[in-house]
Amino acid sequence: MIKHQIQRPAFSLVELIFVIVVLGIVASLGSELIANVYKNYILQRAQHRAEFKTELAALQIANRLQYAIPGTIYRRTGIGAGATVEDIMTLPSINVDTYHVLQWVSSAHDSFEAIGCARATAACRKPGWSGFIDLNQSTRTLLNSDGSNFSVADRIIRNLRRNGNVNNAVVYFPYDTTGYVIQSHTNENLTLAAPGPIRTWEHYKLAWSSYALSVESGNLYLYYNLPPVIKYVIPTNITTRALLLRNVTVFKFRSDGQTIRFKLCTSQRLSEQLDDNITVCKEKAIFF
Repeated sequence: MIKHQIQRPAFSLVELIFVIVVLGIVASLGSELIANVYKNYILQRAQHRAEFKTELAALQIANRLQYAIPGTIYRRTGIGAGATVEDIMTLPSINVDTYHVLQWVSSAHDSFEAIGCARATAACRKPGWSGFIDLNQSTRTLLNSDGSNFSVADRIIRNLRRNGNVNNAVVYFPYDTTGYVIQSHTNENLTLAAPGPIRTWEHYKLAWSSYALSVESGNLYLYYNLPPVIKYVIPTNITTRALLLRNVTVFKFRSDGQTIRFKLCTSQRLSEQLDDNITVCKEKAIFF
């Protein structure tokens, strides 16, 4: 029996080589495209994280600095007793880049904005402290703050600070950098420690805490619940601090009239596999 072999058309060697070359080109282009897409994703993710963290920290700083009492804002070269301290409103005597700490006394805004209860009576709608003094009803040591409810302020301060109350707070007057200690209080009156201020102003601010921002080992910390004292020396072993931002590369601040401006920069590593970093900066201004 005779078997007939059927010949089928096939690719020639040249055609096979051509197909392999084309597939190699396509594969190289595809891998490069995928690599670029992945690199852009890693870059955008790192940038988004850095921007989010930096913006959040900048907002935290701005929200606290807006309640700083004018005349109590100081810059320091560091924490501890050996640091150089200067009023931020004055020109620095040394390089401004050596100042890594911003410190200020804050008004008790929580009790200033709060009210005693939700009922629509006049007594319920009074804030913890009004910020105004009736000079005709006041002396150097007895301040009549009509429209205040210091019992509300006392309750709020106790809730915010352990062992804190109105009697641990101080009073600041305009153009006076002395914090006058409160000895006792009633709903609308404050009794100051003798001898009291030489001059009593119509406006005042109540303060029970000071704050500080410090860059240490590349991290930005917020020190809180400090005594309401100007230029308070921050102990190096203090524990009342919170970490605001890691990998801080720049933290600069300066005064401009009634404005405090600060610049905050942080670096973000692209990924665990890549050693490259991306840097994001935020600037804000706080008006007094």
